[in-house]
Amino acid sequence: MYWDEREETVEQARLQETQMEGLRETLRRAQGSSYYRDLFKDRRLQIDDIRKLADIEMLPLTTKDDLREHWPWGFVAVAREELIRMHSSSGTTGRATVIFHTANDIKAWTHLVARSMYMTGMRRGDVFQNMMTYGLFTGGLGFHYGAEEIGALVIPAGAGNSKRQIQLICDFGTTFIHIIPSYALYLSTVFDEMHVDPRKDTKLKAAFIGAEPHSEKMRRTIEDLYGFKAYNSYGLSEMNGPGVAFECPCQNGLHIWEDQFLVEIIDPLTGKPLADGQEGELVMTTLKREGMPLIRYRTKDLTRIIPGPCDCGRTHRRIERIKGRTDDMMIIKGVNIFPIQIEKRLMEIPGVGTNFLVLLDREGYDDYMNVQVEVKREFFTGDLKQLEKLRRRIVEELKSDILITPRVDLVAPDSLPKTEGKAVRVIDNRKD
Repeated sequence: MYWDEREETVEQARLQETQMEGLRETLRRAQGSSYYRDLFKDRRLQIDDIRKLADIEMLPLTTKDDLREHWPWGFVAVAREELIRMHSSSGTTGRATVIFHTANDIKAWTHLVARSMYMTGMRRGDVFQNMMTYGLFTGGLGFHYGAEEIGALVIPAGAGNSKRQIQLICDFGTTFIHIIPSYALYLSTVFDEMHVDPRKDTKLKAAFIGAEPHSEKMRRTIEDLYGFKAYNSYGLSEMNGPGVAFECPCQNGLHIWEDQFLVEIIDPLTGKPLADGQEGELVMTTLKREGMPLIRYRTKDLTRIIPGPCDCGRTHRRIERIKGRTDDMMIIKGVNIFPIQIEKRLMEIPGVGTNFLVLLDREGYDDYMNVQVEVKREFFTGDLKQLEKLRRRIVEELKSDILITPRVDLVAPDSLPKTEGKAVRVIDNRKD
């Protein structure tokens, strides 16, 4: 059940002692970087000023813009000869950020991913097919190393080439897969085309899903289609990549590994700390990283700490599935809306397919939202009144949740663009 029971069930009091030790060490190491050395000097901050975990609020927040502005070496805290790996964010919202690792950093990261995968049931002798992109993206290599640490046979399939993915699953008896949730839904249609039933014709036991926000309904749909459990994982390149937080078999929140990370939830507007149970922005501090320690890093991810213990017996606190990102937020007529809100509502309506696209446009000074929704084929071959009835229901359901009235177009299955990477859910055509 446990990769390391002592680590995973440690008492909270002892865990907090470990965090305090790690925080002080991180503050010491961070001053090896030009960014934090100058910052501490300018702010007249001393390590001895931090006497308890709550004192971390005395330290300034670190942002993605800080990483970009000090590209590429400004946050490196060790001699460059000690660095053995570099990873990078996608850079889709600006210049990419880079993260550097020492050999010990890679070892610690591998340990966390192995701990996470073992928690869900992976064992030596399992076959793990990794359908994530390899390279600068952390998802591919992070899971790859973790599975090898457990002793599983790893198939580094990479992303795309769906029919080949299914052939590999069938021919080599794949038991665990790592896959983006939107691609898992798309891949199920390819299973149908190939007349392969993933529930009966494969040995699949479970999937690790992540890399994009998804609703509980979407997760359950994937589980129903494949006949396995789909475990939510959370990670970001600035903290490691995958393995930062992971679901246990209870599937009631993600255990965030607090022996490696100090976690805060803050109000994204004021920066003030929020109590357990309150939703806000996740802020994280590395506790053991050598190459590039980060202090109070703003993840832009919205979540909350779930109060109370988990039935699995692990003492590391849990975060709720990521609701969205502060920079994914759409503002329409003064209303804040996240794509996952739309997805969650759509997935609850009978007759709706698995794909949708939000188009944001502006007419004069008025913004409007058009939601294109794939629906099941029978609605286009039967009574058109039923099609219109479904469209009106979608409008009303969305309006009740997002508080504005969207325009809704119903389209045939497979008519919206398909992707084997992260799903494109929003296209903003508005001009400032």
